[in-house]
Amino acid sequence: MLFHDYALVVNKEKEGTAQLGEEILRFIREKGFPCELCAAENGRSRIPDGTDCLLVLGGDGTVLRAARDLNGRDIPILGINLGTLGYLTEIERDKWESGLTHVLSGNFGIEERMMLKGFDAAGGVHYALNDAVIARTGTPHMVTYNVYIGGQFLNAFRADGMIISTPTGSTAYNLSAGGPIVEPSAQMILITPICPHTLGTRSIVLSAEEEIEVEVSKDESASRDSIEAEASFDGNPGVRMCAGDRIGIRKAGRRALLVRLSRTSFLEVLHRKMN
Repeated sequence: MLFHDYALVVNKEKEGTAQLGEEILRFIREKGFPCELCAAENGRSRIPDGTDCLLVLGGDGTVLRAARDLNGRDIPILGINLGTLGYLTEIERDKWESGLTHVLSGNFGIEERMMLKGFDAAGGVHYALNDAVIARTGTPHMVTYNVYIGGQFLNAFRADGMIISTPTGSTAYNLSAGGPIVEPSAQMILITPICPHTLGTRSIVLSAEEEIEVEVSKDESASRDSIEAEASFDGNPGVRMCAGDRIGIRKAGRRALLVRLSRTSFLEVLHRKMN
């Protein structure tokens, strides 16, 4: 399998990316393949029609934004890491030339990753490759979150917030909050409370087919507007929530495709990234 048309997304906030982006464009074009630099439009990258492979120059956050900007198109993403850990990126900065040589020669594999789809009370639809996070904002005390699975009440969690994560996102905020690490190609959904009030509260792992609802619980002693939270997807600007509001989350019909160059196992990568 060969890619024929490439596009490049550059995180210009990273130092040295403009120059490296120009080097990558020149390298690919000299090999006889078209490659176009994606323009930014309203905070999103405009990815040209006909793109076979999307190159992303940045860190994991840049890859997450690229997955969102593809808007469901099945275009494989190849990340070139300019960040720190870089779980989603495949090529380190000092090895970009050899890595791209493999890709241009057709020596790669493609890994599928599940995504989440969220529904807010106003009818908005949101997507995430890593996670959906519902967390308190502007409220000086913890909030109670009622969690429902398939319409059935699971539990009321008194915490700073709730993380609903994919296996890909298990090494992100979920891990920082004490949640489990999951092999990224698995099909499941993780629920992890953020700083729960009860010490015995733990993460819950569900089938990928379950539908989850998180409700900001009403407080009899407080007005609706005095309890505020926000639901965000992959760290993007979120949806404001008040007491009584719910947000639904389930496995998305779309997926993310990541280009992989080596047969290195997830455990080896995890060992290297986490020392």
